[in-house]
Amino acid sequence: MWWPSPREDGLHSLIDRDERPNAWLKAVYSPGVALITQMEDGPAKGALTSSISSSGVIIELLRHLAPEPGERVLEFGTGTGYTTALLATRTGPGSVVSIEIDTVTADRARQNLDGLGLDVHVITGDGELGHPAGGPYDRIVATASVREIPQPWLDQLRPGGVLLAPLDSPFGCDLLVRLTGAGGGSARGEFVAKVDFMRFRGQREPRPYAELGWPENASVEPWQELRVEVGPHRQQIIDSALLRPAARSRAESSAP
Repeated sequence: MWWPSPREDGLHSLIDRDERPNAWLKAVYSPGVALITQMEDGPAKGALTSSISSSGVIIELLRHLAPEPGERVLEFGTGTGYTTALLATRTGPGSVVSIEIDTVTADRARQNLDGLGLDVHVITGDGELGHPAGGPYDRIVATASVREIPQPWLDQLRPGGVLLAPLDSPFGCDLLVRLTGAGGGSARGEFVAKVDFMRFRGQREPRPYAELGWPENASVEPWQELRVEVGPHRQQIIDSALLRPAARSRAESSAP
């Protein structure tokens, strides 16, 4: 793995467990550091394409997701399989489906999880499509951020179930949104934390926030007063302080 901040030469420092075991352990258990496990242009350079989230962020993520034993969980972004392993330990054998878009990363995660004796279904594919064959799910969690909540996620969430995902925001960070399924492929909820995650590959292209349902005054905090409603043809972020919805439907935003 590599340290997330590049050196003066623009390259990322490799942390090899065999060569520097103490440094490796210190990095892995640093609660506020996300470590890089894959880069677009090869070792030590290029766009960061996969990472293991810091332990502090993972704890925050799972605290808000609050999975219970026996619940069906769908996870997007398997990565190393660390968060997946925690989920599977909590909910039990055969309860977690995890989707990873990168073939090499998915294969490595399967090996890691099998080595722990955990019964997890790891799928290589596009997480934005979800996995309808295993649904509906009690809990859905994304470990990469999106600009817009994909409709398949909402369709595969049971009424009363919880969906947790980092959502791109105008505040220079992602906001962790916690949504409760309302049936009919819709959900509503609120933001619970500031976070920073790698973007889903299919949602890296910037889009105007007005097209994504954000209020015109969303450049001004507090973000805690924003409420979120999502469903077929819409994503709507509402400023509860002003009681002013400010979203265009997806159909409207895509119209010429």
